[in-house]
Amino acid sequence: MNKQASPFWLAIKQFMKRVWRVIRYVWYRLQLTRWLILAVLILIFAMSSWLTFKAKTANVGEIKANLQTPTALYDIKDERAGTLYSQKGTYVDLDKISPQIQNAVLSTEDRTFYTNHGFSIKGLARAAVGLVIHHGQITGGGSTITQQLAKNAKLSQKQTFSRKFEELFLAVQITKVYSKQDILAMYLNNAYFGNGVWGVQDASKRYFGKNASELDASEGAVIAAMLRSPSFYNPADHLDNATARRNLILGLMVDNNKLTQAQADAAKKEQLVVTNTYEQSDGYRYPYYFDEVVNEAINRFGLKEEDLVKNGYKIYTALDQSQQSKMETTFKQNWLFPDNAADDTLVQGSSVAIDPKTGGVSAVVGGRGEYTIRGYSRITQMKRQPGSTIKPLAVYTPALEDGYHYDSSLEDKKQSYGTNHYTPTNPDNVYTGSMPMYQALANSTNAPAVWLLNQIGLKRGIKSVEKFGISVPKSDQNLAMALGGWQGGVSPYQMASAYTAFANNGELSETHFIRKIVDASGAVIVDNTEPSKTRIMSQKTAKEMTSMMLGVYNNGTGRYAKPNGYQVAGKSGSTEVPDSYGFGTKDQWLVGYTPDIVVATWMGYDKTDQDHFMKNTSIDGLAPIFKYEMQQLLPTTAQTDFDTEDAQSLAKKEQSGTSNELVDSIESGFKDGINKAKDTANQWYNNLKGFFN
Repeated sequence: MNKQASPFWLAIKQFMKRVWRVIRYVWYRLQLTRWLILAVLILIFAMSSWLTFKAKTANVGEIKANLQTPTALYDIKDERAGTLYSQKGTYVDLDKISPQIQNAVLSTEDRTFYTNHGFSIKGLARAAVGLVIHHGQITGGGSTITQQLAKNAKLSQKQTFSRKFEELFLAVQITKVYSKQDILAMYLNNAYFGNGVWGVQDASKRYFGKNASELDASEGAVIAAMLRSPSFYNPADHLDNATARRNLILGLMVDNNKLTQAQADAAKKEQLVVTNTYEQSDGYRYPYYFDEVVNEAINRFGLKEEDLVKNGYKIYTALDQSQQSKMETTFKQNWLFPDNAADDTLVQGSSVAIDPKTGGVSAVVGGRGEYTIRGYSRITQMKRQPGSTIKPLAVYTPALEDGYHYDSSLEDKKQSYGTNHYTPTNPDNVYTGSMPMYQALANSTNAPAVWLLNQIGLKRGIKSVEKFGISVPKSDQNLAMALGGWQGGVSPYQMASAYTAFANNGELSETHFIRKIVDASGAVIVDNTEPSKTRIMSQKTAKEMTSMMLGVYNNGTGRYAKPNGYQVAGKSGSTEVPDSYGFGTKDQWLVGYTPDIVVATWMGYDKTDQDHFMKNTSIDGLAPIFKYEMQQLLPTTAQTDFDTEDAQSLAKKEQSGTSNELVDSIESGFKDGINKAKDTANQWYNNLKGFFN
């Protein structure tokens, strides 16, 4: 077999030799080696030019100002309301930082700091070796202090080749712009030291109860230790780790001629004592509102979170600090809320207040109990079944626009619809045969609402809801939509936004938190000072809807939630738990508005199950909360009166007017009859008299 295969392989071998000779001839003939070298050089030149351009246009001259200036938020009156995250600590110049801290950091992070040009050849070589050892994976290391500053101040934390190259070129540019003293000071003021502490001054206060200028060699080495891993080496949480790392750094300081061996040995014998005199600023003063500002800046206006933190922006918002404080106070009144579940789980809640004229969100609260920064938002992200709060959007508004009136008679009968025999029921299982529209809305009667949606058409209802800015999932596009038992659900933010159209005479303003964002140089990078407005119903329809929804709080389902001394329009809503759970609700809603403010409040458990639902009916549990909340908020508004009155009052006046007209008509007819009879009698008398004469 080998003998037969041998000629074949010999032929292949000969062929490959001929191919190789051709390749070599072409290679040398065309001088491809030179072209390849030239191509590599051009590529390197192009990359270098691009990275140099990026470095020179990165505004590194603003780094110091940005580090010293936190991103500040301003309220609707342009008054400062707080700062983002309190990430930037107390900034101190290098002469206010102990030489022992400086020496410890230089000995561990960058021994050639004062002589290099922003990067270290040895460090780059060390990083290259690490790249080979870890099979092409970038593991960090090799960066100088200047490179770390460039990364922290201008770049993301992702470990990529492009970012490492950008970091290097930025470091060179930073070295050209700033002195070494400024660079070291910026680095130490921008470093994170665990437990929510940024900057060397606040770290010194947090762990040693001293100013950064007062730390000795032992304490300075601990500060340097935390740069490696603040969660692992901070002495408050891991004293043993901090002590071991400190001793190692003291040895490195001896190697770097910053300490004698005797000084290092003495420092190692010092017992580390944690003393906390750090007082955290209340910069992140309104956490739920500030979270939503960050979310909107990122998701709507395309800013990066790290830029919001680093770049010293001024963010002008629609926040009303008085309303925000009062709303937060309401949610701290535990006595207003239902009792906790058997496992002590809190009944949760959230609330949104919006100025209907501008669409600006003036106040939000996203929950009770422990707050998680940038956590799950019950304001904008949570989707819950809206219950009967959807009726004005899906049923009554389109009905009025299709020719119905506030006092139109609606069928109130238990009846089935469609091939699936959908049969809506009233909560009290009582049916009157018919009732006027305003009464059906105020009492949140189910049967008339479904009957009316069937009359105007399901597509008409869906289109109406979508005009209010709420999408109706395909699975919920049926007559049950009228009662709000949706699978998809809506957020309090969406619900409050939708109702602003009623309060604003039929115009829906674009809802927003942010009005404007200005960068550290004064340039406006986001301008939202004139949000769009869309007319989604006529002014007449909005006025008629308001007259009906005044009845909700005057004599309907929301009467126990009505704030004392104020007129409020709106709607209540709730969704029931499965019968197997017992009697109760899983969602309770109240939306209330005046011409000056719209408030949507929700209450329920984050996760509803047999052990976590509200045992009260309808909105009984939410009513006292909403009433308290509105009594706090409404005095802060202009208290503009409605330009209409309760539909029930209008109906009574109309009926009274009709009755008076009827009486007047009868009296007038009676008098006319008598006068006519008199005239006839007189005529007969005169005729008879003439006959005898």
